[in-house]
Amino acid sequence: MQLHWHTEPFLILSILFVGWAYAITTGPMRSRIASEEAFPLGASIRFYLGLIIIYIAVGSPLDSIAELFLFSAHMVQHMLLIYIAPTLLIYGMPAWLIDAFIQRTKLGPLLRFLTNPACGGLLFTFVFTLWHIPTLYEVALIDKRVHILEHFTMFTLGLLMLWPFMTLSKLVPRRSFPIRLITIFLLMVGQLPVFAFLTFAGEAIYPTYAWAPRIIDLDPLNDQILGGIIMKVINMAFSLTLLGLCFYHWAKNEENDLAEGNT
Repeated sequence: MQLHWHTEPFLILSILFVGWAYAITTGPMRSRIASEEAFPLGASIRFYLGLIIIYIAVGSPLDSIAELFLFSAHMVQHMLLIYIAPTLLIYGMPAWLIDAFIQRTKLGPLLRFLTNPACGGLLFTFVFTLWHIPTLYEVALIDKRVHILEHFTMFTLGLLMLWPFMTLSKLVPRRSFPIRLITIFLLMVGQLPVFAFLTFAGEAIYPTYAWAPRIIDLDPLNDQILGGIIMKVINMAFSLTLLGLCFYHWAKNEENDLAEGNT
């Protein structure tokens, strides 16, 4: 086993550049963007935690274990890139910052289209399913460039998928409560084919993991089943959390509307 932390210039420089750009725009340049806003300490902590999670997912020894030995480790890696990192990054971007970026780049129409659940959710489900086809999965494990593309698409589409539920932006805002509820349900259903494919296959379907040395007492089939369970448990945990928050905020909005109507 070669357990090491990756120091590829592209990976390190990309993370450092994003972190630097965030620090500049929320610090010295904040007076030009939103002079009345205070430094977003809580948001910045969440944003940098998101960058750390990205590096842990693709730059820590987890990457070597996931690529060479354990399918379940690869699934943990994907869950970090799809759910954990995007959540922290979205909640780490104050409304004034993301809206200033959208205004200056004129990306509002494009983002509204891409973050529409009918687009973002469908794209994510399709691409996530596609990457688990054995032939494509094996190509990604063999070719580093394809592997980077796999992780990049999962991360970016995870951002688009979660945007309608979490964003603080006023220019490309969250979707209405009914649309959010329907979308969450459909996203849970959308992952069922991959889950069933992984857990009920009856055999190890990815040769790399079937032939890999066993670094823990877990045979290839049970490793694959564990990966499917990890995927579904995290998907369900996020989905149920989003459902609960959606119902809570919907009820609070109804209460506020009633209170305003009575005054």
